[in-house]
Amino acid sequence: MGMLLPHIWTVVAVLTTLCIVSGSNICTSRGVGTCKECLSIHPSCAWCSQKDMGLSSSSVSRCNLKSILLQSGCKAEFIEYPVSSIVVEENRPLSDRAQGSADDITQIQPQRIRLILRPDDPKRFTVTIRQAADYPVDLYYLMDLSFSMNDDLANLRSLGDGLAKAMGSTTSKLRMGFGAFVDKTLSPYMYMFPDEAISNPCIGISSICSPQFGYKNVLSLTEQVNRFTEEVKKQQVSRNRDLPEGGFDAIMQAVVCKDEIGWRPEASHLLVYTTDALSHAALDGKIAGLVQPNDGKCHLNSNNRYAKTAILDYPSIGMLTEKLTENNINLIFAVTDRVLPLYLNYSKLIPGTTVGQLSHDSKNVIQLIQDAYANIRSKAELEVLDVPDELSLLFNATCLNGELIPGVRSCSGLQIGDTVSFHVEAKLRGCPKEKNHTFIIKPLGFKDTLHVTVEFACNCSCQDSAQPASPACHNGNGTLECGVCLCDPGRLGQQCECTEAEYKPTDTGSCKPSGGTAICSGRGDCVCGQCSCYSNEFGKVWGKYCECDDFSCIHFKGQLCSGHGDCACGYCQCHTGWSGESCNCSTRTDTCMASTEQLLCSGRGACSCGVCECTVPGAYGETCEKCPTCPDSCTLKKDCVECKHYKRGPLFEKKSCNTICRDEIQLVDELVFHEKSAVNCSYKDKDDCIQHFQYYEDISGKSILYLVKKPECPKGPDKLVVVASAISAVFLLGLAALLVWKLLVTIHDRREFAKFEEERAKAKWEAANNPLYKGATTTFKNVTYQGDS
Repeated sequence: MGMLLPHIWTVVAVLTTLCIVSGSNICTSRGVGTCKECLSIHPSCAWCSQKDMGLSSSSVSRCNLKSILLQSGCKAEFIEYPVSSIVVEENRPLSDRAQGSADDITQIQPQRIRLILRPDDPKRFTVTIRQAADYPVDLYYLMDLSFSMNDDLANLRSLGDGLAKAMGSTTSKLRMGFGAFVDKTLSPYMYMFPDEAISNPCIGISSICSPQFGYKNVLSLTEQVNRFTEEVKKQQVSRNRDLPEGGFDAIMQAVVCKDEIGWRPEASHLLVYTTDALSHAALDGKIAGLVQPNDGKCHLNSNNRYAKTAILDYPSIGMLTEKLTENNINLIFAVTDRVLPLYLNYSKLIPGTTVGQLSHDSKNVIQLIQDAYANIRSKAELEVLDVPDELSLLFNATCLNGELIPGVRSCSGLQIGDTVSFHVEAKLRGCPKEKNHTFIIKPLGFKDTLHVTVEFACNCSCQDSAQPASPACHNGNGTLECGVCLCDPGRLGQQCECTEAEYKPTDTGSCKPSGGTAICSGRGDCVCGQCSCYSNEFGKVWGKYCECDDFSCIHFKGQLCSGHGDCACGYCQCHTGWSGESCNCSTRTDTCMASTEQLLCSGRGACSCGVCECTVPGAYGETCEKCPTCPDSCTLKKDCVECKHYKRGPLFEKKSCNTICRDEIQLVDELVFHEKSAVNCSYKDKDDCIQHFQYYEDISGKSILYLVKKPECPKGPDKLVVVASAISAVFLLGLAALLVWKLLVTIHDRREFAKFEEERAKAKWEAANNPLYKGATTTFKNVTYQGDS
């Protein structure tokens, strides 16, 4: 998709040109009189500087389409028709790994290009970024040493070795430094009474404290980590009078004193700022009578202390942003929960800044720094420096898996070695006073830059050979420039042959446009065959037939061209950042960017005129971030787990994984309970396995998906159990069959026996009543037997 983008843009540009010039010739519709005015109408317009254009030139305007000028007899060498072009002047390949000197490390490609731009004729180029592995890191630890940070200092004394070991997994070229701050050394920020409080501000409440100081560079960046630990052990806390600290003074000095701190130009620069309090900002110094603004310069004395802490005011947020960007320093706010919301707001104003919640004794600072650095390295974001107002830039990002994300200039979820690209369209909306200008495109926090030199093709080359007081302009009454006479003040006519005093309304046919009826459009007099336009209280009237003015454009909300453009001959020429017929439509897309997901309109709408139009039913809010009827987070993030980790699912098939899913996936053995901003989810995948994950948003809005490594899958059958079960089943079935057979046989036998008994009993009854039976006829009695009768 990324490779097709330039071709798509080209087709769109061609179709746009065809649509503009079809039906009517836009180049002849304005009636311009000079070559420069002609080129500013439209990129399709050309100018013929040939003095004699040929036989057919009488009916053909010098400002016309190039093809018409050639057909009309204008020779090719006299046609002014600049075309936008691009030349890559430096294009070193990207580095896979940081090796050698700084000049050998390349993380952006190309490094230098030259553009020739004609107004409204855009040119496109691609910027590619890859973060090199084992990149050098300079880590400067800037600590608040006010009294409330006493327990933090105790833990910091054993930090050096642990931090070096933790960062060693990321880079083998680590340098560490240490600085401290309290506040300005004058009242009302400092204890001045009694006199002993100046040398020991903790008098009466604690043991001896260090005298108050503004900022001091304790240890410049060094590879000797043991020195970091040694110097920290020597430090003592101090005490200031008011609650806010002078941290912004310290940040400014740590940033701009490059040589004193020891920042390497080829390294990633991390400035870790730890505090539990607010910080004074610009204009707070007026309380102490400091009216001289901060100058943004280094003022460390021979003792490595801020020498102008009691002379200059605190720096502003804008000045800090400028200096951090200029010196490629990533600021990490490590602050306690009490002031966390304030520093989160600061981070939104300072690009490249991350915020982490510091425990009250700073025990978690190593993990915090690791997480912040990983967050910095997982994102590639372009920043643009020193762009002229007349030049507009449109960015489209191609992030992981080649997905095109329109309207953004950042990619997240990256690993070291991943390559992403950004397609940039440069378009000139007006003509600056300068002939060329160089601006810079660079990844946020990188030293690598792309220098873009733009040459503004606004003027015609024939202007360089203009002939003042040319004989061709009636005895030298004008300048012959690009084939036409530019008359001196008070002279009129095509050859400047007339004066305004010699007004003669003759030859009025040349003062009427073809098909027109009114002389000079009713807004001027025909003098010597040339229109002399009337003055108008509303503005300027001009043009060959006085057809143009700067006040007849569309009004919006009572303002001409909405107040965002200039009226030129009935058309609004919009300022940078605005478009539309009346320049009432903002071209900005950052106002539509959701703060959490960094998606246009939260992925639920379209950005139109700088405002989100929600398209998903039920979605509302400034960036369509609210949607009660939309699927819950578990349903949405389930597809992200399937897409980003298992490379399957609907988002993977649609190739919209990185567009919708900006979450970082971390594999864990089991889910850990988070007190806030966490949702535990489960779902059954296509293999009937139950996947468990947790959707968690940290305090900076970064979303993480903690996925359990081993899902709960149904186990396969045990063969031994199956065989044993089968044998047991057969045995039991056989036994049951035998028992049933035995039961049936028993029942049958009993029935037969009962029948037999019944038959036998019946047989006895029949014998007792046998009619054939006859009793004995003789009876014999034994007289000797005397038993019981």
